[in-house]
Amino acid sequence: MIQIISAFILPGLLVLLFTRVTFNAVIGLLLTVALIAASAYKGYTDTWHLIIIDAFSLTAGFYLASKMRKQAKKEA
Repeated sequence: MIQIISAFILPGLLVLLFTRVTFNAVIGLLLTVALIAASAYKGYTDTWHLIIIDAFSLTAGFYLASKMRKQAKKEA
């Protein structure tokens, strides 16, 4: 159960964090995908439904990061 909740929340938050650090939403997405790929390689993501939930969270995080960047540019 904890893995499912983590899969919904953590990838999206990581995309937002890496976007804030790198100032680029695509780089933030790529760094997060690399972390998830490494965890899948190590065996922490072992079922397809967790991978699908991770992908959904990545998509939502990327959308929010892109929206955040556009709003920041508009305000500046």
